[in-house]
Amino acid sequence: MARELEGHLGVLDSFTGAALGILSVASGIYTYLGVSSLLDGDGAMTAFAAIAYSVAVSVGIFVFWSYMMRLFPAMRTARARSGLLGAMGLGSLAIVAMSSWLNAAALAGAAAVEQHLAATVQEYQVSLERAHEVSLRAQGLERDVARARQSFEDLSEQEATGNLSGLAGRGAVFRVLRQKSEELQGLERQISSQEPLVASAFAEGNALLSRMRALTVEPGPVETRSVEFSEQAVRLAGIITRLRQLSVAPLVQRAAQDLAASVVLPELDGSSAASRDAQGATITSVLEVLGQRARTLQAAAEEVIALPPPVETTYTPISAADAVILYARNFIPSWAGAIAIDLLPGVLVLILAITQSAIRSGKEGKAMEDVMTIAELRAALKAARDIDMALIQPGAAQTARPPAGTKASPQTQRPDQDTPPSAHPKEALE
Repeated sequence: MARELEGHLGVLDSFTGAALGILSVASGIYTYLGVSSLLDGDGAMTAFAAIAYSVAVSVGIFVFWSYMMRLFPAMRTARARSGLLGAMGLGSLAIVAMSSWLNAAALAGAAAVEQHLAATVQEYQVSLERAHEVSLRAQGLERDVARARQSFEDLSEQEATGNLSGLAGRGAVFRVLRQKSEELQGLERQISSQEPLVASAFAEGNALLSRMRALTVEPGPVETRSVEFSEQAVRLAGIITRLRQLSVAPLVQRAAQDLAASVVLPELDGSSAASRDAQGATITSVLEVLGQRARTLQAAAEEVIALPPPVETTYTPISAADAVILYARNFIPSWAGAIAIDLLPGVLVLILAITQSAIRSGKEGKAMEDVMTIAELRAALKAARDIDMALIQPGAAQTARPPAGTKASPQTQRPDQDTPPSAHPKEALE
């Protein structure tokens, strides 16, 4: 198994570096797109800065994972592996911080900005509907005012026929009742005049919302659509403010406070003291009823005023990178792809470490001849022959050289006669 794994690693090593380089370049390209969306301007310096950053990211990723692929599988102790594993974790975090989020911005930046636009439209819609609801509740106070006005008109009719104070005609009590009914009638007309304004503002706000929704899905660059979206958002915010100002609840509250406090009492015009006493008693009763009606109107107006106001909504333009981070949960596949393209070599590092460990465990406890390959055996035999030749040649030369002062024998001088070979190189050496 060890020999088979080593053969596979030899084949894989031939293109692993190229594959790592391609991944690094791809990450650098998406990093360039992400950086370009963050930098202001479109000049040469901006493009150069984006290119420099993306190139640095590509080189850093390539070098970091090259180190890990070479060093981590070679570690044999748990301490060394733990140290390099911690370094790999820190390096992975650094890669995510400097590259992966920009890759995600390049992959899903436009969609994230559109998501931001859609969320802003939803917030504006809620605010518009809330402002319209409060205005309609305020317009509903018109019925309370009309009911109070009708009650005073009915009392004045009763006073005119003598059924209230006992004195028929249009005397002091009649004038007091008419005075308050006319005040309430004027307030009622003011409330009615606000109704078409409220309806017009709400219709205009809905038209702006429709346009803003269309801008979130229209084709074309999202930056251009964001500019028009911002303009529409400003107009819509003004309409929401106008709807809040059109609420008549504060007006009804002030009118209710003045209803009982600002009574102009006429001079009693009874012909006798008894009739004047009857008029005074009736006016006192009318003032009590007036106070009750005023408190009822004031309570109704305060109930409308106490309603929660629409949430203050302001559109804030956002970059593609910030949008991807803000709406990260909606773009999990894009984030997964952006991180995977940077951290995929980490899986290769673990595969290499497991494979090298399997190779080492396969070789441990085996004899040399059990683990040698044919190539290694041939190399060993060649080395042994070279050693034997190195040992044989000096001994043969010394045997062939005659001692000093003696003549060589004829046998020694014959060049065609060979010395009998020894049975083994070691014997020849001896």
